[in-house]
Amino acid sequence: MTDTPPEAEARAEAETETEAEAEAGRAASAAPSRRALIGWGGAGLALGAAVAGGAVAVARAGDDAEPAAAGAGGEVPFHGSHQAGIATPVQDRLHFAAFDVKTDDRAAFVQLLKDWTEAARRMTAGRAVGEGAYGGLAEAPPDDTGEALGLTPSRLTLTLGFGPSLFERFDLAGRRPEALVDLPKFAGDNLDRTRSGGDLCVQACADDPQIAVHAIRNLARIGFGKVVIRWSQLGFGKTSSTTPDAQTPRNLMGFKDGTRNIAGTETDRLKKFVWVEEKDTDADSAWMAGGSYLVARRIRMNIETWDRTSLQEQEDIFGRDKGEGAPVGRAKERDEPFLKAMLPDAHVRLAHPDTNAGATLLRRGYSFTDGTDGLGRLDAGLFFLAYQRDVRKGFIPVQRSLAADALNEYIQHVGSAVFAIPPGVRDKDDWWGRALFSKNPKEA
Repeated sequence: MTDTPPEAEARAEAETETEAEAEAGRAASAAPSRRALIGWGGAGLALGAAVAGGAVAVARAGDDAEPAAAGAGGEVPFHGSHQAGIATPVQDRLHFAAFDVKTDDRAAFVQLLKDWTEAARRMTAGRAVGEGAYGGLAEAPPDDTGEALGLTPSRLTLTLGFGPSLFERFDLAGRRPEALVDLPKFAGDNLDRTRSGGDLCVQACADDPQIAVHAIRNLARIGFGKVVIRWSQLGFGKTSSTTPDAQTPRNLMGFKDGTRNIAGTETDRLKKFVWVEEKDTDADSAWMAGGSYLVARRIRMNIETWDRTSLQEQEDIFGRDKGEGAPVGRAKERDEPFLKAMLPDAHVRLAHPDTNAGATLLRRGYSFTDGTDGLGRLDAGLFFLAYQRDVRKGFIPVQRSLAADALNEYIQHVGSAVFAIPPGVRDKDDWWGRALFSKNPKEA
């Protein structure tokens, strides 16, 4: 359900279509609406404010032109100019954790970042943390929890970010980038404070769920006494296309999700929409050059109501057909959408870059199911993850556009967080956040 800005010639061709064709498209998708009868008022803002972007393939964190890592058991290099887990090929599983900092000791926190970096370096290479899960002193806890013994790296990537609240600590107030804004309250939000915010985040992605859980578990163990998990989310079934020619995955509503996302090989578009450049920063925020900004949203779907909605209405709401994924009035999934042929409140129409002054996000979200809500309804939906160069020009305007989205009757945003994702760890002597905690970020 994600569309990128059309090429100039494609736009020109689309603009030659007549209003008669638009009417034909509307007529083809017209059907009596059950929305007014259902009356799910207050449902949250649109599923994935970002139909506007998506994550695709790159094997190395620092080389966007590299081919994808081969095989589900492969290793994704940890070092690079950008953190892995952003433009990297999207893996099958997710364990995302937000942490609160419990120490006021700056030196202790810096040491934690160094310890985390070393542990991440080892785990992404398929190695045990420290001296391992056995063979050490019998009287002391082992350095590694052990559940990943004998398993391959499974393309594990670990991506760390800093939340706005971290900059209230450790004399960092002057280092907070202007683009790391607190998200405004959007119409329909029903946010749970216990599932929102955080001083730090770590996104663990892998093809084996045990590998992803092992990574977060060990980082939390290493951080004992200094940080504590505020909230976490397990995810499965990636909801964004990983390569332009790959089969597009489907979300829990049954629709293809991630059509025509930013590809990891599209270096020009990554530079334009995802990576922070030095010119975007000042002297105090220069540490963010080469990084990105992440918005995480937990979006609950009203699955049971959606499943009782007619096929025609479902397709009207998205602006695509459910089988092929073709836009209204088109034949193929990747045909250029003719937005005027869609209903005014169609999801694709409102989220499309052409509707939002070109705003484009790189998405790598996941589906989730977390049991039931006590009323026999599935607690399920989309854990939305979107990377961008500037939240003020990316997620915020798109999400505001989606205030009129017809999909809002079937979803609700219940968790939210925003993080600054620093650049990659360059070599074995570097560590996460080094430039932020250095006196001169340019010399770090």
